[in-house]
Amino acid sequence: KYGTTLEQLAKVSVKNHKNGCLNPNSQYQKECTIEEVHKARMICDPLTVLHCSPIGDGAAAAVLCSKDKALRYTSKPVYVAASILTTGTYDTLRDITENGLETSAAKQAYEFAGIAPEDISLAEVHDCFTIAEFLRCESLGLVPKGEYGRWIDEGWTEIDGKLPVNPSGGLLAKGHPVGATGVAQVAEVVWHLRGEAGKRQVKNAQTGLTHCSGGAIMGDTAACTVNILKK
Repeated sequence: KYGTTLEQLAKVSVKNHKNGCLNPNSQYQKECTIEEVHKARMICDPLTVLHCSPIGDGAAAAVLCSKDKALRYTSKPVYVAASILTTGTYDTLRDITENGLETSAAKQAYEFAGIAPEDISLAEVHDCFTIAEFLRCESLGLVPKGEYGRWIDEGWTEIDGKLPVNPSGGLLAKGHPVGATGVAQVAEVVWHLRGEAGKRQVKNAQTGLTHCSGGAIMGDTAACTVNILKK
């Protein structure tokens, strides 16, 4: 429908594995090439194992408190501008190139936070597969529909691009500990907003978005969360 190529899908894996090498918490800290992605073991045609996230063990935590209490313990508090949970329906007659549940969650989050998608400095999205990063960024309104391939080609989602996506390495490289995945995304964004992300630091990060989707009801997503954090 949009001319997305296998090479563009592979570039997501290349980008996220490169980012993972900069993250000491990453499960996989080894770069890969487009050719290596193509030649890796086939999982479900056309996705090879390097198109897919691993499952692993892990833990993550966040401390939530009022602004007054936060300022007693840190000089760099990060604020929750929006935290939205949406749940699915039994609707199976949807366009498989978009996820209405994610779009709804994102719209509510932007409205609640009083910002537009263009105001997001970085995003951690649920890249369980390379194609998922395409679909999620478009469904969340971060990238125009059908244009994520061009953004990948132009390098706009790299750490130094106009919208860094998964600077942690994402699920593809950082790993997917399932229950800890969402809070781990929050921790990653907090580190960037505080300027504590080390070699993968996104410059001038002011606002970050995290996204998780999961479960299934008759083929549709069962639940989606979108969080927006601000300095």
